[in-house]
Amino acid sequence: MSVAIVGQQPKRFGGRVIVDARYAPHFDESMFEPEYWHQQQAVVGSAGGRGQVLFVDNGTEQWVLRHYHRGGLVSKPLQDRYLWTGSEQTRSLAEWRLLAELHDEGLPVPRPLAARFVRHGVYYRADLLTERIPHARALSEIVAERLPAPDEWRAIGRCIRRLHDAGVYHADLNAHNVLLGEEEGQIYVVDFDRGARRRPGGWQRRNLKRLNRSLHKIGLSLSTPEFEEIQWPALLAGYAGE
Repeated sequence: MSVAIVGQQPKRFGGRVIVDARYAPHFDESMFEPEYWHQQQAVVGSAGGRGQVLFVDNGTEQWVLRHYHRGGLVSKPLQDRYLWTGSEQTRSLAEWRLLAELHDEGLPVPRPLAARFVRHGVYYRADLLTERIPHARALSEIVAERLPAPDEWRAIGRCIRRLHDAGVYHADLNAHNVLLGEEEGQIYVVDFDRGARRRPGGWQRRNLKRLNRSLHKIGLSLSTPEFEEIQWPALLAGYAGE
């Protein structure tokens, strides 16, 4: 994937914008601002709470605009500020480059469109634009309505195994970040903030355990013998290539 740097100000108070070259001729930095899309009446949805994820329509396709927010104990004092350690270590550029690499390899991830960081002294803020996968729904939405069929669980397991075999570590593999596409067996994984390529190790097993825990948090429909005895084993069977 070719990239264009459409804005760069490597100063104490500056930032950088990188864009997929195919979008660069018509890209404007204001597209990272929610107000831009609201003024265009082009916001078609939101997710994630606190308004940090917007689904927007540019007239020909839909995009996902994400503003990075802190989590955990530092979320309240720092909110959306991150410690500056260099441009290549910013959350947005690191995720953009990882997604570009994975997408170019044909892995089931969204196409990254543009990334930005804005530096303020020792801190920075960051934003990311990615392609919205058409007609895909989060696994969390689906299990809130029904238990997916065993074939769907197997497809999810195969998708995760495909990423793991490529050495792709997902820092927050949960039911919100696994998407089921419109076609049967079409699975995607999104939100690769803090993701990386790693050598094989215990992280694969921890990824699966994290996903299992997140599924149990969603609703009572998964707190049944059927889930642990049929659905989850079906996912593990898909992961094992069965």
